[in-house]
Amino acid sequence: MVKDYLPLNKEDMLKRGWEQCDFVYVIGDAYVDHPSFGPAIISRILESEGYKVGIIAQPDWKDESSIAALGEPRLGFLVSGGNMDTMVNHYSVAKKRRHNDAYTPGGVIGKRPDRATIVYCNLIRKKYKNAPIIIGGIEASLRRLAHYDYWSDKVKRSILLDSQADIISYGMGEKSIVEIADALNSGIDVKDITFIPGTVYKAKNLDSVYDAIQLPTFQEILDSKKVFAKSFYLQYQNTDPYTAKVLVEQYKENEFVVQNPPAKPLTQSEMDRVYSLPYMRDYHPSYKELGGVPAIEELKFSLTSNRGCFGGCNFCALTFHQGRIVQTRSHESIIHEATILTWDPEFKGYINDVGGPTANFRSAACEKQLTKGVCLNKQCLFPKPCKNMKIDHKDYLSLLKKLRELPKVKKVFIRSGIRFDYLINDPDDTFIEELCQNHVSGQLKVAPEHISDNVLTMMGKPENAVYEKFIKKYRATNEKLGMKQFVVPYLMSSHPGSTMKEAVELAEYLRDLGYMPEQVQDFYPTPSTISTCMYYTEIDPRTMKPVYVPKNPHEKAMQRALIQYRNPKNYRLVVEALTVAGRTDLIGYDKKCLIRPSYQDKDKFGGNPSKGSYSSKSSNRRNGNDVKKSSGKGTRSESGTKPSNKGKIRSLKNKKKKIVLK
Repeated sequence: MVKDYLPLNKEDMLKRGWEQCDFVYVIGDAYVDHPSFGPAIISRILESEGYKVGIIAQPDWKDESSIAALGEPRLGFLVSGGNMDTMVNHYSVAKKRRHNDAYTPGGVIGKRPDRATIVYCNLIRKKYKNAPIIIGGIEASLRRLAHYDYWSDKVKRSILLDSQADIISYGMGEKSIVEIADALNSGIDVKDITFIPGTVYKAKNLDSVYDAIQLPTFQEILDSKKVFAKSFYLQYQNTDPYTAKVLVEQYKENEFVVQNPPAKPLTQSEMDRVYSLPYMRDYHPSYKELGGVPAIEELKFSLTSNRGCFGGCNFCALTFHQGRIVQTRSHESIIHEATILTWDPEFKGYINDVGGPTANFRSAACEKQLTKGVCLNKQCLFPKPCKNMKIDHKDYLSLLKKLRELPKVKKVFIRSGIRFDYLINDPDDTFIEELCQNHVSGQLKVAPEHISDNVLTMMGKPENAVYEKFIKKYRATNEKLGMKQFVVPYLMSSHPGSTMKEAVELAEYLRDLGYMPEQVQDFYPTPSTISTCMYYTEIDPRTMKPVYVPKNPHEKAMQRALIQYRNPKNYRLVVEALTVAGRTDLIGYDKKCLIRPSYQDKDKFGGNPSKGSYSSKSSNRRNGNDVKKSSGKGTRSESGTKPSNKGKIRSLKNKKKKIVLK
């Protein structure tokens, strides 16, 4: 096995003595050979099984010849839109075009098409009519059956049909891709590969399909949102490898899409093997003169310790992609990788992260999950922690201690997210003490998402009292250690279930906390989540009860503005939101008010117009050791306003009319 990047062109193939690739992998990202990038893992897994894999990264989709850079492969094409869904990569939740792409050299936008998986497959099919095409990655995985597409506001067919591909390898794909490759290599026609877990295929009839659940037809879910919700929840209940059935979705009289149950989770030794492969651990050197690939910057010195998540948040697609059974690497595997990092010339002594979807999950939620699967109609942490769940941080603590003791390592951070509702139920305080003392860089990022219990229920998150309990514990721990550290809460606006009333409640909570987040995530309806199903159908698929959904862009803007009510640019939206909510009592000079009346509004809301249109002094920080306000990249200020804005605020106070007009 040659220790080098995989071939990008015919010259690279010749250096390896290859006349033809077994597989050509077409990807929407630049080529980064690092285990944090899905295409790198899949290509290296195939290489370890003896297959010759070449890479075509970000081909020119307007030029048919770009897909032929490596010639026709012996066994087939692999296609992935990239590490990130291309539509999420290209558009904000307001459907505005983004200005950069972290997975492209130099961060340049526009090097891949919208819906890249479909475009690349159609390009291949035009050039090589009979070549097998296997699609995978997050874009294909979450669109494997009929789904709601936010960007077109339509229900779309399985991506298998629109792409003209032969098979989807869904989920993480290490097991299924090898089985597909072995089947093709043994001479089995791609149309006859219908037996592999973790795959989706097309069928003209159901003669060879056994013990399957027949989902509503595509036409039926087009005709009824209620039927769509029922169909989606059937899919949701069949995402576990131990209990899932075969699912069948009919499109025409002789056109079916068949989903096999998910592949089994990786064992620890299998996962260790995945991360032991000879990755180059960087972007291809041909990108250096273009500015490199920005996405590698944070990931290069981070360690993946687990995958999967039993948290089960409704807005997260992990249930459909990685599953709810947590899989982990051994300490030895992680320590070995960390040691390799320390010898990199660019390593400065800081490991940026040790985690995965949830950093502090280091085992399955309970022993039952490893043999019988996850519960169909129950969550491990919601609405209350399951009594059978193991809550233990000892293994994670031991791993972190070993990493801290490595030569050349100065600090080990945890940035991929701590599940606070799991942590707070651990009767042993050792982990939170170690976390505060050794693994927080002044601020800890956690994700309460909201404070209204009504909204949290729709999110599948625990009640706000759990977050409050965690904040109290975090504060007490830092005081005990003599440290002054802060929490940065991630918050989400406009999630299904959030009316203007709940949005105002969140703004009041932030007022009392003395915190205004610089960044707010407006709910983004990505395919294959319960929350997206709610967004489209206005029905909770778990209960089939109606759900209020803020869909109007202006209402969404108002809810978002309430979270950042101190920003002068949001003044008009905040006034309108408070008026709509019947809460104009929050406009004034009382210590509980969110904003002061502007000069134009002085007669409407009363007060002294010379005070300007900013929030009252009482809404400055009052619980300073709990939360810290962002004041720029990577740092946060203790004051309620950005330090760099002090001059602006003074000048704006002298230009009251201009503030109002803006």
